[in-house]
Amino acid sequence: MAVAAPSKNTAANAAATKKTTYGKTTARRVVRHTPMVKKPLPAGLPREWYEAHNRRLKAMRLAIALLDGGVYTPERARNRTIRTTAARIGVHPPSNTTCRMVRSLIIENAR
Repeated sequence: MAVAAPSKNTAANAAATKKTTYGKTTARRVVRHTPMVKKPLPAGLPREWYEAHNRRLKAMRLAIALLDGGVYTPERARNRTIRTTAARIGVHPPSNTTCRMVRSLIIENAR
């Protein structure tokens, strides 16, 4: 069984190199993010712990989405903005408590 040799002028090679002003080519590093491996939650904790844990995860997802969307200060992160962002990224609408937590995360990241 013969394996075809890769051609030198493929689209992947063209995308991985970049012409500089001096005519030299430099290789660009392709960064691929792999999702973290999810571990099961510990069993036997009170229900409030699980609710708080999931609330923190949701607030963190929303804070990251808001920062990616250009909302860098808590004053600009109103409940309506947070809930609109939640709908955009496919998360259930957050409660007022979760919205407060999102604003507190944005404050921490601004310092």
